[in-house]
Amino acid sequence: MKHIYVVNPQAGGHDRSEFIAESLREIEVETEIYVTRGPRDATRYVAERCKEGGDFRFYACGGDGTLNEVVTGVMQAKQNAEHCVLNTEVGCYPCGSGNDYVKNWPTVDFTDIKGQTAGVAVPVDVMRFGDRYSVNTLNFGFEAAVCRTMADVRRKPVIGGRMAYTTGIVKSLATGRHNYCRVEVDGERWYDGDLLLLSLANGQYAGGGYHCAPRAVVDDGQVEVLAVKPMSIASFARLIKYYENGELIDRPELRNVVSYRRGRRVVIEAGGPSFVATDGELVEGHRFEAECLHNAIDFVIPQSLS
Repeated sequence: MKHIYVVNPQAGGHDRSEFIAESLREIEVETEIYVTRGPRDATRYVAERCKEGGDFRFYACGGDGTLNEVVTGVMQAKQNAEHCVLNTEVGCYPCGSGNDYVKNWPTVDFTDIKGQTAGVAVPVDVMRFGDRYSVNTLNFGFEAAVCRTMADVRRKPVIGGRMAYTTGIVKSLATGRHNYCRVEVDGERWYDGDLLLLSLANGQYAGGGYHCAPRAVVDDGQVEVLAVKPMSIASFARLIKYYENGELIDRPELRNVVSYRRGRRVVIEAGGPSFVATDGELVEGHRFEAECLHNAIDFVIPQSLS
């Protein structure tokens, strides 16, 4: 099996390619490093390499956006393969500003490169919408507005880096609290009206550690669907702590503003041109269809060698 480290040199504000190369010199497996050249380049590269055939393990070295690109490349290659015989696995070396997906395995050290190459792949779900894919979350409304701000400030001092999500929240309070849409879950009309945010979650965390979907399971064939109605800034300030610590859907005083369910297929129809954010990456449109693909990829869980 070829172990290929796909490195985003911009992730986390620091190029880790030399460190990764040095770490790999002590590992007795066939390894390669590819440094991406810009947005979507990881998807292009992975899809092209898959065309060669053989056994591949691609490690996304960056944040959740880099992982999204690598997963998308693998899924596009599977979709285009005539007989779908690809033996391809996806790993993640988290060195971005968020790194939320790997938080679903809180006791595993994903920064252990030796442990990565010795890791065991397990099947996990993927959300598909159009020709894009997501392993973690898809967000409409307030969260998408936050991601738009994060993209602008991510590399700025003080307000960027690990503070980018908080900066996004502050700005979006003024511009992103009212978003009209209709939502259909598994063929049933579920929501119709203004909302603050809508989240589809395969993983439990978003925004650099917000425990937004505590009941999500990465391999159960379902996504968590959460809708929150618009509210005042003061009410939002009280709500955000529950969103961060995973208590939002269980607070009895929030039952009139929070709606929750699970499903396999979700259709979002916005009132006009809008954005959704998938694993932090923005996609523009007015109608979005998301489907959970059960156990669609094999994800590498590092194994400690100590």
